[in-house]
Amino acid sequence: MTKKQPPKPKAATKGKSKDTSKGDRIAKVLARAGVASRREAERMIEAGRVAVDGKVLTSPALNIMGHEKITVDDAPIADAEPERIWLYHKPLGLVTTHKDEQGRKTIFDELPEDLPRVMTVGRLDLNSEGLLLLTNDGAVKRKLELPSTGWIRKYRVRVNGRPTEDTFAPLRRGIEVDGEKFAPMVISLDRQQGANAWVTVSLKEGKNREIRRAMGAVGLTVNRLIRVSYGPFQLGDLKPGEVDEIRRRAVRAHLGLEDVTPIEDRKKPSRNRKTSGKPAGKPGGKPFAASGKPGKKPMGEPGKRPSPSRSGKPQARGPRKSR
Repeated sequence: MTKKQPPKPKAATKGKSKDTSKGDRIAKVLARAGVASRREAERMIEAGRVAVDGKVLTSPALNIMGHEKITVDDAPIADAEPERIWLYHKPLGLVTTHKDEQGRKTIFDELPEDLPRVMTVGRLDLNSEGLLLLTNDGAVKRKLELPSTGWIRKYRVRVNGRPTEDTFAPLRRGIEVDGEKFAPMVISLDRQQGANAWVTVSLKEGKNREIRRAMGAVGLTVNRLIRVSYGPFQLGDLKPGEVDEIRRRAVRAHLGLEDVTPIEDRKKPSRNRKTSGKPAGKPGGKPFAASGKPGKKPMGEPGKRPSPSRSGKPQARGPRKSR
């Protein structure tokens, strides 16, 4: 009878190959380092100006893991900038774009010179004013623009006419204008002021000229539109043309990068601004600081003192001089 052979030991399982999908695209790394925008970085790569570990790139299809040596025109790039967010009070008469085909002034013509390269989170049209978020990070921009964040955009709107609560019923249900569907809006009729009425409008996404088109569909003409908050960030007492940076820790908390208790998000008010034209007035609701206590100064339509916000929830704001 033959002897039973002992089972052969199993071969060691090979580790998984390195996931080449990890890391960040080279163009994103260059943008985060402040070299150029992603699109411009891709053109620099195609022109042979970028090298990784001594090898000149010809295509932007490369992921960077963080240990590589990257040079542009033979000079090493700076360390990546952390995610940053600024609050900007956009004045009337400026377009939210880098260049305008009609030669009109843009917000980038008027931003403080010491501000780094930034991009806008969404936009406000030429005749709209109020809170506009700025960031140095494209991923942050895309994340904050998505309706899935659940962040509410709140506007103070002056319309020509004498609306009643029934006037806004179609907008509260959701309306279709020129074949485009608008989600239900939260609207409160605040007060009648002569031939005009002030209303507060809240929505989760801002399609092109959505409020103006929706109001037009119910027979009202918008003659002033001011964004007073974007998610947890408030316009507060920021004056037209002023820019204030949100504290680093608050930015990470609101982006879900760390779990922190509510904190004061902005430091001493900054007066670093560069603007043209006359101030646009003092719009918005009575701001709440991160502590949940009312802020310094209520804001509303010119010459009137609005009631405090009913939410009582902590708001993420507090100025810090841009650098």
